Amino acid sequence: MNLGLWIAAGLLAAVAVAGGITKTFVPKEKLAEAAGGGWTARASVGFVKTLGVLELLAAVGLILPAVLGIASVMVPVTAVCWVLLMLGAMVAHLRDGEAKFIVLNLVYLALAAYVAWGRFGPEPFTS
Repeated sequence: MNLGLWIAAGLLAAVAVAGGITKTFVPKEKLAEAAGGGWTARASVGFVKTLGVLELLAAVGLILPAVLGIASVMVPVTAVCWVLLMLGAMVAHLRDGEAKFIVLNLVYLALAAYVAWGRFGPEPFTS
């Protein structure tokens, strides 16, 4: 189970890095033209960039505390935050009628819920 939790956290971290870099460094107008990026047309530049930075922080929070053995409780806390972020993403994609992205967000939500459950419950990091 520990390996599965590491894999799930690693996959989520990779998704978070990709999304975070995109939202932080790609111009909002270009994001709005991309598939699944229609919501950015209605959001401020600051909001989009803030989400990007939060995703980059999530990538760090899913991996680094456990690797360093410092404040490893931040891994499941970050996973819970990722669940909340995916709920918001599903609402945004629902408004745009983008069902395939809602399904993708559900997959990410399920992975994050698995990490949160696993690290808070049966496979916590021990000091």
